[in-house]
Amino acid sequence: MSQIEPATLPKSERLHSLAAVRRLFTDGDSGFVYPFRYNVFIESSTSPSVEVLFSVPKRNHKRANKRNLLRRRTKEAYRLNKSTLSAAAQAKGVSVDISFVYSTKEVLPYKTIANAVSKILAEIALRA
Repeated sequence: MSQIEPATLPKSERLHSLAAVRRLFTDGDSGFVYPFRYNVFIESSTSPSVEVLFSVPKRNHKRANKRNLLRRRTKEAYRLNKSTLSAAAQAKGVSVDISFVYSTKEVLPYKTIANAVSKILAEIALRA
C-alpha cells in the first residue's frame, strides 16, 4: 500500500532563512505568470526538498485584510498543487526554493490564482 502525501504546508516547507531568501533573489531564475512574479532556485541535494515563500506587497494592497486574503488564496492553491513539484524534486534529487510575489493591484478570484500557481509549478517541475 502506498503512502499518499498529505496536502499540508508545515513550517519545514516554508522558506524562512534569510540566507536562503537572499540566494533565491540574487542567484535564482525568475519568471512571470499573471498575476505572479516568481523566483526559483534549484540545486542538487542529498535531501531533496521544496520550500516556498509567499508575498503580497503593501505597495499594491494597502489594506491588510486584502493582503491576507490573497496570501491565503495563494497558499491554498499551492498546497493543493504541490504534489507534482515535490514528486519531480524527489525523482531528480534536487532542492527547490520558490517565491510567489502577487504583482497586480486587482483582487482576483481563487480560480485565476489556482490556475496561475499550477502553471508555475508545472513549469518548475519540467526545469527541475
